[in-house]
Amino acid sequence: MALVNEHFLQLPGSYLFSDIARRVRMFEEQHPDIPLIRMGIGDVTLPLPKAVVGAMHLAVDEMSRKASFRGYGPEQGYSFLVETIIENDYRPLGVSLDPDEVFVSDGSKSDTGNIGDILGKDNIVAVTDPVYPVYIDTNVMAGRAGVLTESGIWSNIRYLPCTAENGFIPELPSEPVDIIYLCFPNNPTGTTLTRAELRKWVNFAIDTKALILFDAAYEAYITERDVPHSIYEIRGAKQVAIEFRSFSKTAGFTGTRCAYTVVPKAVCAYTNAGDKVMLNALWNRRQTTKFNGVSYVVQRAAQAVYSEEGIRQVQKMIAYYMQNALLIRKSLLEAGFEVFGGVNAPYIWVRAPKGLTSWKFFDMLLNEAHVVGTPGVGFGPSGEGYLRLTAFGDKKLTQEAMSRITAWKLSSLKSNNP
Repeated sequence: MALVNEHFLQLPGSYLFSDIARRVRMFEEQHPDIPLIRMGIGDVTLPLPKAVVGAMHLAVDEMSRKASFRGYGPEQGYSFLVETIIENDYRPLGVSLDPDEVFVSDGSKSDTGNIGDILGKDNIVAVTDPVYPVYIDTNVMAGRAGVLTESGIWSNIRYLPCTAENGFIPELPSEPVDIIYLCFPNNPTGTTLTRAELRKWVNFAIDTKALILFDAAYEAYITERDVPHSIYEIRGAKQVAIEFRSFSKTAGFTGTRCAYTVVPKAVCAYTNAGDKVMLNALWNRRQTTKFNGVSYVVQRAAQAVYSEEGIRQVQKMIAYYMQNALLIRKSLLEAGFEVFGGVNAPYIWVRAPKGLTSWKFFDMLLNEAHVVGTPGVGFGPSGEGYLRLTAFGDKKLTQEAMSRITAWKLSSLKSNNP
């Protein structure tokens, strides 16, 4: 008799974005003539940079010739991409990495979930709240989360609230934890930690022998000087942190799939007997066993992101999305909403009007303004009463969405004050 992994049965009925898609699909079936503007899922809309496309074409041509054809590549990534990453993303920050500390993958979503393969089931996990759902769901699948309480909290997960009341800065855990997920610039709130705030977390991890899983997928959107682009800018972070980065939102690779994870050789976890184990070696073993690597064509495309032309084109893309973010912030603030994020990240975190839950706010915008967002409670208990909007859309559609939401807010105020 084949047995299932019963931890999967503990998961809520559907993934957050699947639930959103279901509601949107129902609306479209009932109102086929009403165009929706989607600002929920954080998918990009601009095409791949020309430098990237050109590199892909050249790589495809190489694959068409016997002399330059490539089959299986190194599971850790081709050296040409790994060395380019180190030279461009870390050396300018004063961070030194060895090539065997960088692992190219098909996405940060995959890596932040798969990293749990090399970590023990009995670890106590801490997450900022609200949080990217993958962090929690993959720990549920692994059996680390405990049981889901009536209040929507997993019994073995330690939640670190990030709300307007504490400036979206999580407090250090008041009880022992073993694994800490940090995502900054943050998804979903769009907020950041300063260098001094991040240093507190590194020092805490050093003192308690905890492991920080640092998701830096949005670092390219940082505009403020005191916000670190990498956790390794903080002294001692190589001892306690694994960093995840992606080309998805930076260079439009959401459909192309390429990312990388940095696992320093100094970062360790421990056996039950207290012996140190180098996580770099374990992650390498995991990848060589369960992953065949990213295709040669895609890795050549990722390398082109760092070319002179590629850098210029990617910066132009990021500026386009951040102009959308500025437009969203400005429009919503003028309409009387309480708004966060959108300065160092392409996400805008909006507090729902008084009396509305996250899902009620979502439904009203969907049905009355015909704009799709993401209900904040889907990211965790502290997300209740908020909605996430993304700046990855078309500029004209973003402008139209703001006009619709502003008109909806004005109409709502009039109906409440006849």
